Amino acid sequence: MKSYFNEIKKIQYEGPNSTNELAFKYYDAEKVVDGKKMKDHFRFAMSYWHTMTGQGQDPFGSSTMERTYNGLTEMELSEARVEAAFELMSKLGIEYFCFHDLDIAPEGNSLKEKYANLDIIADLIEKKMSETGIKCLWGTTNAFSHPRFMHGAATSPNADVFAFAAAQVKKAMEITKRFGGENYVFWGGREGYETLLNTDMSLELDNLARFLGMARDYAKKIGFTGQLLIEPKPKEPTKHQYDFDAATVISFLRKYNLQDDFKLNIEANHATLAGHTFQHELMVSRINNMLGSIDANQGDMLLGWDTDQFPTNIYDTTLCMYEVLKKGGLKPGGLNFDAKVRRGSFRADDLFIAYIVGMDTFAKGLLVAEKLLKDKALESFIEKRYQSYKEGIGSRIVKGDTDFTELAEYAMTHDHIINSSGRQELLEDIVNRYIYNS
Repeated sequence: MKSYFNEIKKIQYEGPNSTNELAFKYYDAEKVVDGKKMKDHFRFAMSYWHTMTGQGQDPFGSSTMERTYNGLTEMELSEARVEAAFELMSKLGIEYFCFHDLDIAPEGNSLKEKYANLDIIADLIEKKMSETGIKCLWGTTNAFSHPRFMHGAATSPNADVFAFAAAQVKKAMEITKRFGGENYVFWGGREGYETLLNTDMSLELDNLARFLGMARDYAKKIGFTGQLLIEPKPKEPTKHQYDFDAATVISFLRKYNLQDDFKLNIEANHATLAGHTFQHELMVSRINNMLGSIDANQGDMLLGWDTDQFPTNIYDTTLCMYEVLKKGGLKPGGLNFDAKVRRGSFRADDLFIAYIVGMDTFAKGLLVAEKLLKDKALESFIEKRYQSYKEGIGSRIVKGDTDFTELAEYAMTHDHIINSSGRQELLEDIVNRYIYNS
């Protein structure tokens, strides 16, 4: 078997004091935290698209990545990427991967050829999965890159495009089932609009719901028991996407009675593009029992697009894992690194370092979050802040045992109101101290 990362050895845990750039400082896969191995809290996954097919292109420049399989084309390139992907995951100790259909096999000149290419590569991936024990966290389809999807896929004004997108999802779902995938993701890359002047929004939303309903039905038909996920994103490439944020998607699912069939895959960079924090989107999903899985990355606050950087912000990872622990874990979802190295980080070891830093940052975040929750450092304050709803008139409000007439009478004799401080700065200082000391 050919090695594509000869100079990289299996990455080991060396502890916080290590200065080895190719070693974990906080991610100790077998370390037990809150009754569970660290690796089981995260269920880390490699993103096939950024890691194996991303070449560093941007709107102003061509490929920059130095990879030993560069120069190969079509199926030879796809086969080499499979070998390289499983070598990289094995050396990093990553136990899952995620993929789009177009990531693993070339498009071909027809749908028939596309299917054939996918079957050949799927055979090879299954072989590597058997050899390494690495599993599929989720699959999806790329229904946004090809020119046929210029006006959308399920929301296209062209019914032929709707049918082609259905054919792609059908095949990608079948392959995900072959791989034992635990989830299937719907990301509507172009399910939105550029201008309302040429858009029948009502029909497009209805068609999107019809498409998702058909996908749910097909999953049942073939016996795919994995979790179905929708990934919110507000904009880019379209000006406005119908899956704008967690609240929008939840509302959409409830309108079309799909809320019991789908959960959400939340991405950090998409949250900030929607004007929210990562924790906000996670909490909205969690409290609605809709948090299914996570795409881990971060954006650049100075740029208004999806930069998909590897996560290094300890505050984001701490508050992310705080929500995950409050949920009770992500399984059958996981934490997929939907992240790419910067265009200037073109060496193979840069790719390994990026994953190490991302995994370490989440590991440190888990340690901090676990201690915050164990000590009730924030929960005690929140509980006390809302104490008025545990007794007296507040208790009656919560139970639904009062009305405006009674509340107005109560207010007449309780109109000298005293509020307590929200103490935001103190709470931020508490989080800081836990990060410094955990």
